[in-house]
Amino acid sequence: MKLPIFKYHPDPLATGSIVKSDVECRCCGRKTGYIYAGPVYAEEELDQTICPWCIADGSAAEKFDATFTDESGIGDGEVTVSSEVEEEVSRRTPGFSGWQQERWLACCDDAAAFLGPMGREELDKLGSKAVDAVREECGLEDEEWTDYLKALNRDNGPTAYVFRCLHCGNLKAYSDCD
Repeated sequence: MKLPIFKYHPDPLATGSIVKSDVECRCCGRKTGYIYAGPVYAEEELDQTICPWCIADGSAAEKFDATFTDESGIGDGEVTVSSEVEEEVSRRTPGFSGWQQERWLACCDDAAAFLGPMGREELDKLGSKAVDAVREECGLEDEEWTDYLKALNRDNGPTAYVFRCLHCGNLKAYSDCD
């Protein structure tokens, strides 16, 4: 079964937000082979119980009055996105787990595509523009920056969260730690 396409989260398997699983979806009752492993904001406890298809079509959000990204973090207070974009990101796109409150970055009046949590190794593979995006956001210089960059780790923090603008292609990032 091919995963649904998420405009703002193009590879949720690689980011760890969707994992292979034989769990039955609480929304549609099917075992699809995949389950959402990110945060769910709802009254009911829904951790690792929703399939990607029920996120994509909005049925999980509707059935459980659930969101997968906190609306207040979309645009990070710097870019205002339309209510339609906010709804797509919060209710029909897999979110991701961060060390602190997650932020969904935006650019060119639109939400950006989440590329994933990254440490030094992943940033280096993505290229110097990814490293520069983290450096710009954290504001560190010289030895402090060098030490911080060395410490970045996808799994153990501090961790960078990298996004790509769907319009201009610029990389944006932020980082946080436990």
